[in-house]
Amino acid sequence: MRPQLLGSDPSCLADNAAVLAGLGPFGVDLNFGCPAKVVNRHGGGAALLEDPELLHRILRAVRSAVPAHMPVSAKMRLGLHDDKRAEECALALQEGGAGELVVHARTKADAYRPPAYWERIADIRAVLQIPVVANGEIWNLQDAQRCRALSGCQALMLGRGMVTDPGLALAIAAQDRLPLGSGDEAHALDAPVIAWPVLLPLVADFWQLVRTRLDRKKQAGRLKQWLNFLRHRYPEAEGAYLELRTVNDPLVIEQWLRSTACG
Repeated sequence: MRPQLLGSDPSCLADNAAVLAGLGPFGVDLNFGCPAKVVNRHGGGAALLEDPELLHRILRAVRSAVPAHMPVSAKMRLGLHDDKRAEECALALQEGGAGELVVHARTKADAYRPPAYWERIADIRAVLQIPVVANGEIWNLQDAQRCRALSGCQALMLGRGMVTDPGLALAIAAQDRLPLGSGDEAHALDAPVIAWPVLLPLVADFWQLVRTRLDRKKQAGRLKQWLNFLRHRYPEAEGAYLELRTVNDPLVIEQWLRSTACG
C-alpha cells in the first residue's frame, strides 16, 4: 500500500511523511490533483498546480524526510484552470524527487466531465525521465486501449471505472495476455470478470464497513451510491438500486441483503 498525503505546507508534509514512513508502507504518494473546493480553497490539491516552485519545495522536503529506498510518487491534474503549465509542473515534481508521476488527464476546471485529454499525458511523458501513469475516464477495455495508444503509457490508474466494474483491472490484465493478432482482443471478456453472485458478498462486506464507520443517516446513501455505479455494468445492480432507491432504514437494507444472499 502507498498512502497518500494532501496539503500545501512543505514542513508539515515532510513531518507527516516521516511518521508515515515509520509505519513501513511501500511508498509515500502526494496529491496535487484533488478538485474538491474545500481542499482547493485552503491551497491544497489541484490549486498547487498554479505554483510549480511550491510543488518542487514540497517534493524536495518529503523526499528528504523519508528513507532513500522508499519511493515517493505524486499525482497531478493537467492544471487548475487550463493546461498551459502542465509540463512545467511535471518537471518541478520530477526535479523535486518524485520517482513516479500519475497524471489525471483533465484540469480542475474540467472536473470529471468527459473527455479526458490522454494525448496531453504523452506531451508530459516527452519531457520527463521518470515513469508516468495515465489516469482518467477509463471505464472499459476499449478505453484502456485508447488511453494507452494516445498517452503512450502502459501503466494505468483506475478510479471510478473500478467502482463501476470491480473486475476491470483483471479484464485488462487478461486482455494483455492474449496473443497479438489473435482477433479476440476487441471481443474478449465482454461480460464482467467478477460475476454478480461473486460480487454480492463483497457488497455485503462493504455494507458492514459502512455500518461501523458512518453515521446512521449516511449509511443507506453510501450503499446506494455504489449500486448506482454498479448498475452501469450489472443488470442485477440496476434492480437492486431501484428496489432500494427510496429506502433509508439500515434495518430494511440488512433484511434485503439477507434475502438476496439466500435467494
